[in-house]
Amino acid sequence: MQQDEETAASNWLKEIQKGYIRIATLILLSKKPHHGYEIMKEIKERTKGFWKPTAGGIYPILKDLQKSGYIQGEWNDKTRRRKKIYIITKTGRTVLRRSLAKENQLAVTMRNLFEEYMKGVLEVDTQLDQTLRIPLPLSELLRETDEKKEDTIRRLEEQRRQIQGMIKQLQKKLGTITKRLRTLKRHTS
Repeated sequence: MQQDEETAASNWLKEIQKGYIRIATLILLSKKPHHGYEIMKEIKERTKGFWKPTAGGIYPILKDLQKSGYIQGEWNDKTRRRKKIYIITKTGRTVLRRSLAKENQLAVTMRNLFEEYMKGVLEVDTQLDQTLRIPLPLSELLRETDEKKEDTIRRLEEQRRQIQGMIKQLQKKLGTITKRLRTLKRHTS
């Protein structure tokens, strides 16, 4: 039964990821034209390897976005290897704006649910500790790539500090639960 649950969770995450990769593709194309490999590479780099789109995943998305009229693809024969370069259309920009607005609403709702869970179930007060704020999923893709190395280091150190703060809070809560379990088990024996 546990394997079925793990498979279901993995499948759900894959479906969520497909939707985000669609939006990520439109975000990247809204900045400049790309070919498929560049899109895969940039998504992987921007998400620090969290998302690793494959050709088998990205090209069907590109085909669907093109069929829907959100992007256009043109063959570039100027290089040794023939590449299809994609650009976002006016309709694609409109869909992107609307998708980002809806994604932001969803992300805020999910963050609130997560914080409610942390507060209600784990008894961790996220309002007091801003290090426990969950980042929005597309924030790295919306960030400009020409960030200075020092800024990247500072941002990554801040993210590490936030995660360490979360781990510290969760370890504290785990210790409290463990003590409570020991006490309850002693009294039932």
